[in-house]
Amino acid sequence: MMLLVIGTVRMPPENVSEARYAMREIIEASLEEEGCAAYSYSEDVLEPGLVHVMEAWRDREALDEHFASDHLAEWRANWDRFGIHDRDLQLIEAGKAQKL
Repeated sequence: MMLLVIGTVRMPPENVSEARYAMREIIEASLEEEGCAAYSYSEDVLEPGLVHVMEAWRDREALDEHFASDHLAEWRANWDRFGIHDRDLQLIEAGKAQKL
């Protein structure tokens, strides 16, 4: 079983460029964590300022360690600065993956 974190966050479109560097840092640091299989953010093509989140974790222990990490705390500390709001994330337990 794999855990997926999927959803969206919003920020003012004019803040996306400034937030991009911080998003890159949290992605790169998270991908270095043991148990992180995927971690990405992408801005919606049709709705500026809407950012799609996709993470894949080996298990709950790895995800909990991520939640306690310094780099996640630093990222969250910048949310007000970037105007991040309307956080809508789901934790999904996934079975075996198949290529389509």
